[in-house]
Amino acid sequence: MPITIRYSHEIEASAAQVWEVLTDLEAYPCWNTFVETCRSTLKVGDPIDMRVRVLPFVAQAQREYIFEHEPGVLLSYGIKPAPLGAMKSYRSHRIEALADGRTRYLSSFELSGWFAPVVGLLLGHFLRDGFRRMSQGIADEAERRASSNA
Repeated sequence: MPITIRYSHEIEASAAQVWEVLTDLEAYPCWNTFVETCRSTLKVGDPIDMRVRVLPFVAQAQREYIFEHEPGVLLSYGIKPAPLGAMKSYRSHRIEALADGRTRYLSSFELSGWFAPVVGLLLGHFLRDGFRRMSQGIADEAERRASSNA
């Protein structure tokens, strides 16, 4: 059974401002308590190298690969499938402009494969908390930037 984690935020900032926060990788240490550092070209097929704080007391290196990049709309990445179907992941960030100038941000993570339930049992709570903190951080940082530009 796959692990699925989803969060949605309606943000008081334009879609462009939310996208800017999401793709300003160098600024992650300023607002992101889950992904401490992040480096990538964001080109499909290229790596995205992160230091992720899944457990509260340690950050670990994580290399994933960009699957989709539609500027202003969608960024997705994940691990390459492990041998014998043990595990694969899909992480996406979707931005939707709302009619009133606000933005809907959709955060999604799916971990699947026969080893996924073990990861869920050991780390599921920490993953849910980390993705919750990151998605809230994106919303908070976009709103902070929007209010400082007003």
